[in-house]
Amino acid sequence: MDILRNDYVERLYAKSWNGKVKIITGIRRCGKSYLLSRLYKQFLINKGVAEDCFVEIDLEDDSNAAYRNPQVLSEYVRAKCKKKRRKYYVFIDEIQRCSKVLAPNVDLSRVAEEDRDSLYITFYDVLNGLRKQPNMDVYVTGSNSKMLSSDIVTYFRDRGSEIKVYPLSFAEFYAFAGLEKAEALDFYLNFGGMPLAVLEPNEQEKRNYLANLHKDVYMKDIVDRYNLKDDVIIDALTDAIYSSVGSLSNPHKLANTITSVMSLPTTDPTIKVYLSYLEDAYLISVAERYDVKGKRYFENIKKYYAMDLGLRNARLNFRQQERSHLMENMLYNELIRRGYRVDVGVVEVQRMVNGKRQQAQYEIDFIVNTGFEQIYIQSALNIDTPEKREQETFSLRNTRDSFRKIVVLDGYTLPWTDDAGVTYVGIIPFLLEKVI
Repeated sequence: MDILRNDYVERLYAKSWNGKVKIITGIRRCGKSYLLSRLYKQFLINKGVAEDCFVEIDLEDDSNAAYRNPQVLSEYVRAKCKKKRRKYYVFIDEIQRCSKVLAPNVDLSRVAEEDRDSLYITFYDVLNGLRKQPNMDVYVTGSNSKMLSSDIVTYFRDRGSEIKVYPLSFAEFYAFAGLEKAEALDFYLNFGGMPLAVLEPNEQEKRNYLANLHKDVYMKDIVDRYNLKDDVIIDALTDAIYSSVGSLSNPHKLANTITSVMSLPTTDPTIKVYLSYLEDAYLISVAERYDVKGKRYFENIKKYYAMDLGLRNARLNFRQQERSHLMENMLYNELIRRGYRVDVGVVEVQRMVNGKRQQAQYEIDFIVNTGFEQIYIQSALNIDTPEKREQETFSLRNTRDSFRKIVVLDGYTLPWTDDAGVTYVGIIPFLLEKVI
């Protein structure tokens, strides 16, 4: 049984034959190759594309090692697509395995050192040439310690169309899992959405797979890619972020935590660089902090979220399972997966305290920009008492504007709206029915 990822298939199809290289990016092992070579290919076949109109090359496969030479790769693809009146779909997996080679008949000794890069042929040159062919539609995936997916997008700029793939959403997981909604939510909060973890029926094997994946693939990739002398500091930083997902932080605070609590001396600049490594590897996402009334961003304070809860939980040995934090992280991931720009909101409010007027900052978990409107979203386990409801909605009610305001609760609460215009909905219908 296939795990269906229809949203991504439709996005790929919408970008087909646009004259650009379609670049499928995302965290390693999230199903990029599976999406392209199985789901999208079958979709096209169902649309009437003939089997012999696909040219597929997996450069990770040692039997295709010859095609890691960009010139050989170009010659192979062009030979496969020689019928000019036919339309071919070119799928190249793990494009970063393609090496660069010196162009023919070039004498490096006659060229200044700073100009020598232009004398090499790379996969970029090959794909740029292939995309110009009117009978070829080109798609690539790729990421490892040598070149992560984000690099590939940089190489192509306006000549490429990026399709960013995430671990399975709750809706994708639920459609496959065959569980009741509440049970599926518990499993998802615990084990996340990495496809091979979802497919593994044994819970202990899920745990082992996720822990080993995080350690032996992601962290090793970062250490190898950036030639780090050791992984002690970046390991400690990862643990600190995972332990406080959804909390406000900055490099200075994280450096102090690692130095004082973990007894590992480090500096703010080091932490800032290492944060960029984790973000580039798609292990974490960063949300900016925005002043709702002042219409400005705070530069130094941000929130950090794990890209996948299963990887996060496995890294922490499945401890620190505070449901409110996990739910907030899951909600953030869902919002960015849907393609929205998501910030953390701050509302400054003056209140009377002991007869004195004081100004304080109150948080809105998420400010969601959909492209045509702004929506405020608060994540809360419950609003069981009037006091709890007052607490959870105070910042929303004090924005003093007419944007939509939503409180997402744990469980399966159908949407309803109070007299102040605040809508309440359970996380399950929010994730499954896209009520936003």
